[in-house]
Amino acid sequence: MNFASDNWAGAHPAIAQALTEQSGGFATAYGLSDLDRAVEGRFCEIFEREVAVFFVATGTAANSLSMALVNRPGGVIFCHAHAHMLEDEGGAPEYLTGGARTHGVEGALGRVGTGALGKAIQQFPAEFVHMGQPMAVSITQATEIGTVYSLDEIAAISQTCRAHGLPLHMDGARFANALAALDTTPAEMTWKRGVDIVSFGATKNGCWCAEAIVVMDPTQARDMPFLRKRAAHLFSKSRFIAAQFDAYFRDDLWLKNARHANAMAVRLAGHIGKSSRLRLAWQPAANEVFAIMASSTAEEFKAAGVIFHPWQAPHEGLIGEGEMLGRFVTSFATAEEEVDRFGGMIA
Repeated sequence: MNFASDNWAGAHPAIAQALTEQSGGFATAYGLSDLDRAVEGRFCEIFEREVAVFFVATGTAANSLSMALVNRPGGVIFCHAHAHMLEDEGGAPEYLTGGARTHGVEGALGRVGTGALGKAIQQFPAEFVHMGQPMAVSITQATEIGTVYSLDEIAAISQTCRAHGLPLHMDGARFANALAALDTTPAEMTWKRGVDIVSFGATKNGCWCAEAIVVMDPTQARDMPFLRKRAAHLFSKSRFIAAQFDAYFRDDLWLKNARHANAMAVRLAGHIGKSSRLRLAWQPAANEVFAIMASSTAEEFKAAGVIFHPWQAPHEGLIGEGEMLGRFVTSFATAEEEVDRFGGMIA
């Protein structure tokens, strides 16, 4: 019963087959093959506009290079106080921007609050050189705790960004899961709501190693080829990333995988909601479920082969004495039987 992470899941068979099909023959290197170009065109179709697409190896690279693209001297990046960019990327955004800072903004259920964002930006007045200057806002969709921003919430954050002349970046490590949860389109969830750059993740949703930086206005992406090269993320055999995206988008596999992962999270949350041994910390929207349990219960589960991660409570008062918060993640590879087997344990 493995609910550790969607990063632990393997590659979807269709993705593996696509890689196998590309293993022979020759193709132009460094992103110039016919397949690379075709997949870039597919991104434009999906986003319903011309976009600039840059393949990279990891979500950390996508986030950090996105920030490098919009970097300013003394730059300050605003993101949620528990965002992956702030807490889990080992200082990579700071490193690849040459010293920009991430500034945490509070907000309920993993989402940046628009009021709090405005106040945070105002703490760095443009005329006060000692503080540095705001350079970008980043939101995570789906969030670190399995919730999602509504389309209206994204638009409201974008309005705050526009009022201060800042670009809006979306960390889309679980982009497809958020899209499926909202039952919307990539265009509606991004540029139509004022998003400028997306870190488009596919690795968590069935790919082997496929991440992309998507810049909504290609005229704003002129420096990205040089930034990516200097950061050592320009693949020579990039057709192998393109092949993954080609299979990922074919017949809407990416959405099918995300819908399945989300459905398994709903199923898992249903079992937890009926149990007297655990309780939901909040209702999940995507494919991450957070449950509160006694620490002794957690040890019992681990001994029985249930794999999940302990998680830091996002605010005080959520868990009581002798309790802990656990994160359970479902994926395209999670089976109903596996979820129901855990449900039987906690019934």
